[in-house]
This record gives sequence, C-alpha cells and structure tokens, in this order.
Amino acid sequence: MPITPDQQAEIDELRANPKPTLRAVAEGMEGHLYKAYDVLDHGFIRVIDYMGDDAAICQAARVSYGKGTKSVQNDEGLIRYLMRHWHSTPFEMCEIKLHVKLPVFVARQWIRHRTANVNEYSARYSILDREFYIPEPDKLAAQSVINNQGRGEALTGEEAARVLEYLKGDAARCYDHYAEMISDDGQQGLARELARMNLPANIYTQWYWKVDLHNLFHFLRLRADSHAQYEIRVYADEICKVVADWVPAAYGAFEDYRMGGATLSSKAIDCVRRMLKGEEVTQETSGMSKGEWREFEGIIG
Repeated sequence: MPITPDQQAEIDELRANPKPTLRAVAEGMEGHLYKAYDVLDHGFIRVIDYMGDDAAICQAARVSYGKGTKSVQNDEGLIRYLMRHWHSTPFEMCEIKLHVKLPVFVARQWIRHRTANVNEYSARYSILDREFYIPEPDKLAAQSVINNQGRGEALTGEEAARVLEYLKGDAARCYDHYAEMISDDGQQGLARELARMNLPANIYTQWYWKVDLHNLFHFLRLRADSHAQYEIRVYADEICKVVADWVPAAYGAFEDYRMGGATLSSKAIDCVRRMLKGEEVTQETSGMSKGEWREFEGIIG
C-alpha cells in the first residue's frame, strides 16, 4: 500500500482542520493539498504546500517590466506573452512542495534536476521498508536498436517471465540479507549506513521536493515527454494534473509553447520559407545533418 495508516491519519487530520489565511490561495490547488495520488505499484505524490498562483506571476511581471506590459490586456494574455518570450523570473514567484515516494533508480534520474530543494528519507537513521518496484509485464522491454538510452519491443513469453522472477527474487534476497545484517539479535549488527549498500535500486525511497514553477516547467517538459523513461514519466504526468489546477493559465501556455511547440534552427526556418515558395527541399539541399533533418521532418509532418 503506497500510503501507510499513519500517513493517511496525518492527511485526514490536516484536511479536517483548515486554517484561515490572508495570503492568496489557488482554489484548484486547495483541493489537492495533502492528498496522495498513487504512482507505480507503491509510489505516490502529494502536495504539502504551495505559494502563488496565476495572479502572482502577473503581479511580478508588472512590477518588473512596468510600462512594457501595459499593451497586454489581461492576465492570460500576459502569461502567454511571458511564456512565448522565454521570461523566467515571473514564474519563479510560484513554488510547490511535494512529498514523493519513488524507486531509488527513478530518484537518481530525478535528482539530475538540480534547481530544487530536496530532503530525502535517510537510510542511515531509519530502516527502509520492504517495498520494491516490480514492472508490469508489458513494461518489460528489450534495448532499443535506435536509441542507446531507450526501450524497444516488449519482452514476451518465457524471457519476460524469467526476468520478472529475477527482479522479484533478487530484491527479496537483498532485503533479507539487509535485515539480517542490521539485526542485533545475538550479534553486534552492521551499521545501517553500511548495510544499505546491499539494497537494490528498485527499493522505494521518499523525499520532500520543493521547486519554483519555472524550474518545474523545465522538469515537466523533459519528463512528461513521450520519450522520457516510463517510470519517471508517470510521476511527471501526475504532477501535470496538479499544476493544471494550480495555475491554469500558466499551464495552458506551457502546454501550447513548450509541450506542443517546437524550436527551429535558422536552417530549418530557411527550409520552411523555401517550401512555402514551392521549392522542393531535401536533406542534401537543406544544409542539415541526417539527424537534424529527421527531427525536422518529424516536426513538420
């Protein structure tokens, strides 16, 4: 079960005792506060706290840019302008703090986004729970033949069954040895900070992760993308749902310009102009490499 009884009791108590505040609140986010949303087999995300809303972004932009934004008639238009022109500081006025439970190997990929504040559950002081991420059979895939860091076709039959048994058996055996090593029943017991080295990368950890909206959008642009690894993408997808309710105007602009948009090089723009004039452009005449041309074709269809 992703949420322990103690954690659920804490959530119930917090939601049952709302406190008055003079600060601005986002009604959409208020409905998400403290609730846990399941991810993978034992993971979750939940919002612990947040600051700001769409109005906070506009307030900061108008202070910062003054007369330069007076031609923008409404908040949504201003937010789209800021997103379109890659302004960042107004979006940094909003922050969110999440409690995330995730496999260690996902955490190691996630932590590459270094523009956040993180405090992780310590296996030096505490004993990790016996919970491991075991993929669903349809998520077991062979190495991609065209992408060195991606997956190819799903494993089938006996091979898939064998891999699942390895994952389950190895995880259980490693944890058994971990528990045996730290036990002080009839022995000194190995220090937790040493015993943890034997735990597998699919064991679950937890952390508090606080980030501003600008850097969160960067995280989501990479991790909610269809090319991202499935195990981190499902977390990003769940966070997207929360952010859409928190700052709907900003998230709408993010979807339009970052998730659904594309950046073209000067060579690519030149090719588009030539195509619009009726010229037949090929990779050989484009001035682009084969990889660039393949990506360009993917953008223009």
